[in-house]
Amino acid sequence: MMIRTAAKADVKAILDIYNEAILHTVATFDTVERTLEQQEAWFDQHGSRYPIIVAELGGTVVGWASLNAYSDRLAYERTSELSLYIHHDFRGQGIGKQLIQRVLEEGKTAGLHTVLSRIVEGNDSSIYLHRLYGFEYIGVMREVGFKFDRMLDVILMQKML
Repeated sequence: MMIRTAAKADVKAILDIYNEAILHTVATFDTVERTLEQQEAWFDQHGSRYPIIVAELGGTVVGWASLNAYSDRLAYERTSELSLYIHHDFRGQGIGKQLIQRVLEEGKTAGLHTVLSRIVEGNDSSIYLHRLYGFEYIGVMREVGFKFDRMLDVILMQKML
């Protein structure tokens, strides 16, 4: 498996993985699939400050991670939010570990200072993975999401680079 910086040519594969998560999981609170044009705009706004990393296996992108701008307010420019998604056929194989490690390294190199994660209640594997890489629990937002006919809490985690 190869872990590498994402290229524009990877956007369709990133989109497919993300749209599957939208339709079948509570890992994202998006409820409507994204279009290719929306995902291309998302990719373009990252630049070198906010890396996007992919895991490629046999020429196919099977997962991705990104550090996203936390806010458009300038005082937050060194703060980011982590996104991590693995193709459903490849979960539980250690791909997430490799992606998180690499994206955090890239974020530090880019001059980021703080990485935040919002993790839906009950996603114990994601919480465990974040703890492995030094994220600390900082709180919970109660009943802030509504998906699949239920209200959902969100766990907040943070890591200083």
